[in-house]
Amino acid sequence: MPRPLAIVTGASSGIGYELAKLAAQDGYDLVVAADRPELGQAAQDFRALGAEVEAVQVDLSTTEGVDRLCDALRGRPVEVLCANAGHGLGHGFLDQDFAEARHVVDTNIVGTIYLIQKVGRDMRARNAGKILVTGSIAGFMPGSFQAVYNGTKAFINSFAFALRNELKDTEVTITDLMPGATETEFFERADLMDTKVGQAKKDDPAMVAEVGWKAMKNGEGDVVAGWKNKLQSAIANVTPAGMLAEQHRKQAEPGSGKA
Repeated sequence: MPRPLAIVTGASSGIGYELAKLAAQDGYDLVVAADRPELGQAAQDFRALGAEVEAVQVDLSTTEGVDRLCDALRGRPVEVLCANAGHGLGHGFLDQDFAEARHVVDTNIVGTIYLIQKVGRDMRARNAGKILVTGSIAGFMPGSFQAVYNGTKAFINSFAFALRNELKDTEVTITDLMPGATETEFFERADLMDTKVGQAKKDDPAMVAEVGWKAMKNGEGDVVAGWKNKLQSAIANVTPAGMLAEQHRKQAEPGSGKA
């Protein structure tokens, strides 16, 4: 019997890399995608775990990039989609290069929902499949000095719950993984290393991926990784938005990490 197929985006490092490892260990073959050259080495690591792996280095902020990823499926049914690709951008919104801000929106939202629609339609037609979306507890709070990123994650969290409800009468499940700050390349890439959140201790991406993978396999609707993040998300739900924005400012404002 052929092994089932999983797609993992953002698989070159961090949470996506760990999700792809879990998929390979769980008996899945892989189509992995990222916009980073490190994807090639990551794919070798996944092959060493027994998976057949096709690696597609592509910009998932574009519909053309998503189409290239889907072409790599060659018509094979997808049992699991881990829509994990995403990145952030620090500093005040009015100081950001708009092309960079738009790339965050196009990667985190446009490319993500386009991929989910393309793969999800086939899953619905087969009445089988699991989708894990990487949202964030950042989606619960206005992200001063990360305004665009937090806004995209608010969208993704909301979108995942809505799509799950639309599919409630099918065997296709949607799970929203909501991590907090995780030890990945995210903070360096987003130019947040001089902030409190950039310098603070963060969660292990392997732990976050395992929490998400288990929740997805169990068909759960959402999961927050880590007890501190569970507490933070619960508090955010009852805290005024203005207060949350000020709290976020203290963590993400440029220079806040200086002694």
